[in-house]
Amino acid sequence: MKQIEISNVLHFVNQDYQFVEAFEHVLGRYAKQARDDRILVACIIAWGTNMGLRKMGEISDIGYSLLNDTSDNFIRLETLKEANDRVNNAISKLPIFRYYDIDEVIHSSSDGQKFETRINTINSRHSPKYFGLKKGIVDYTLIANHVPVNARIIGANEHESHYVFDILYNNSTDIQPDVHSTDTHGTNQVNFAILYIFGYQFAPRFQDIYNRVSKSLYGFHNPSYYSDGLIKPIRKINVDLIVEEWENIQRIILSLALKTTTQSIIIGKLSAYVRRNKTKRALWEYDNINKSLYLLDYIDSLPLRRNVQRALNRGESYHKLRRAISHANFGKLRFKTEQEQRIWSECGCLLANCIIYYNASILSNLLAYRESDGQDPCVLKQIYPVAWQHINLYGRYEFNKNPESINMDAIIQKLAKLQVEQELSHSYFA
Repeated sequence: MKQIEISNVLHFVNQDYQFVEAFEHVLGRYAKQARDDRILVACIIAWGTNMGLRKMGEISDIGYSLLNDTSDNFIRLETLKEANDRVNNAISKLPIFRYYDIDEVIHSSSDGQKFETRINTINSRHSPKYFGLKKGIVDYTLIANHVPVNARIIGANEHESHYVFDILYNNSTDIQPDVHSTDTHGTNQVNFAILYIFGYQFAPRFQDIYNRVSKSLYGFHNPSYYSDGLIKPIRKINVDLIVEEWENIQRIILSLALKTTTQSIIIGKLSAYVRRNKTKRALWEYDNINKSLYLLDYIDSLPLRRNVQRALNRGESYHKLRRAISHANFGKLRFKTEQEQRIWSECGCLLANCIIYYNASILSNLLAYRESDGQDPCVLKQIYPVAWQHINLYGRYEFNKNPESINMDAIIQKLAKLQVEQELSHSYFA
């Protein structure tokens, strides 16, 4: 496909859904500076690519002072979140979006991506496996049907399982997952219970399933009752303890539902209690019930294991796109505060969302073309929208010239001539 600049991609998305209108001046109606979309786009690219405003002022036709003033007045976490939600909702309305469902449901996944920090901040931590002697952070992202719908910055020393519920429950888009997967690092002793109560099906991937089952399978009877079974529980569930402490468990769940606290704080409080604490043990027991049921399904169902792996592969594909977007300064962050790191994360997500929307628009139009031509449209399920080889992310930026128009009809006519079925045999299956 023809190369297109990232600024033109943002202009294309903004023409359809006006996501820049989410960026309001910090002073509201008392503002004296009007929003300039071209400067705002330059700021988003500068933040999201890890380039920085000063470097953008050197390699573009917009000076640093204008970039800095626009960034201070318009780019905030709440405006970025609103812009991301608008693009996410726009993607969910495209015809191709539901083609990425797994077993006719939205199957999401969450995983963290490590980024090294050149400047030590309060949440920068050591991780010898990824950073050696340096420090870094984790960009923890929720992916649903290839779309990054929510993200947050955590320390490299923090356990990702403490944020699984938070990133799901704080998702404010129209894309609401039914099933959620993580790798083994996303599991703990309460996630099955919490996600089940809130209506999510938790479906993690276990690396060593034999070792997991031999230590984590529980039953409602004594192990001797299952003497004829190939798989036996290690002990009986303490149902009486769950009933006795159910009122306290409900208080914990209510605090999470009202957002008066977060999952990470709840787990920290529970971990501070002695091991024999009855409320903690009761919550563990309730979690063991749901975990045991899932383990039995996970062992018995090959399609379930495949679906979990497919969902996690989509997260890995997004991480490659995210790494390509933030490749400036060799991918090492130079932000001085946690607030700046969060702004970088949201801007990077916005750039990724715009690229995914552009690709999904092409696939949706190609889908309509194939349907009108009497061809099988299901083959497009296997073409994923997380691709950036045709997007020019770096170089000399010229924002003051008129953006290049995108002729979608010409693109579709060109792609329609290709033998898609033959090419798919050599492509990556999402």
